[in-house]
Amino acid sequence: MMKKSSPEYKYCEIDQDILDKWNISPAEAISIQKKLSSQVKICPLPHRTQWVAAADVSYSKNSDKLFASLVLCHLPDLKVHEGLVASARITFPYIPGLLSFRETPLVVELYNILTRKPEIILCDGQGIAHTRRFGLASHIGLILNLPSIGCAKTKLVGEHKEVGPRKGQYQSLYYRKERVGVALRTRTGVKPIYVSPGHLADIPSSVRLVLRCCNSYRIPEPIRQAHLLANRVRTDLEGL
Repeated sequence: MMKKSSPEYKYCEIDQDILDKWNISPAEAISIQKKLSSQVKICPLPHRTQWVAAADVSYSKNSDKLFASLVLCHLPDLKVHEGLVASARITFPYIPGLLSFRETPLVVELYNILTRKPEIILCDGQGIAHTRRFGLASHIGLILNLPSIGCAKTKLVGEHKEVGPRKGQYQSLYYRKERVGVALRTRTGVKPIYVSPGHLADIPSSVRLVLRCCNSYRIPEPIRQAHLLANRVRTDLEGL
């Protein structure tokens, strides 16, 4: 594979053998989720946060590869200070509710390469708003022992009332009578996103942090930058 680097991002080589260890059966994955979900801790985020990371994954259109990105942003300006990208062969099938077993391995490896570690990580996926209370953000946060928040564009589980039209308005998301997150309006007149704590976070502080990370777009800026980076490098390397 062609290696690409620039002042804007660094392409990292990751040992495929490390990722292949995640090649387990769906039944084993579900069992792991049920076991680890009890270890997720819900608590307020740190009061002062300066460094926020975000992860995103882009999938190849013509091969079995995925491209993961991890960006580090500084608050309050949300400027990207570091961007890392890596690619690998997909080792786990697409199964709703088990997304983390496809994407977590590469994100964790990129985190280990970051020169400055974040205080919080945002994930394009669910936290505890998940069938087994253990979505992508919970999985990544628990492995890294890092506060994490899920910011999903679509709802996986639960119900909520209609969200008001203005930025900052939200409605609680309930699943099996438990409040697992919120549907949050991050931009006036634009569809809400679904915010749920992953690990070492709670709902009120997650909402405050996500709003700090949203400027003129629906998606929190760190996740938007990670999304753009993953797609850009996929396009660069595959010529799509």
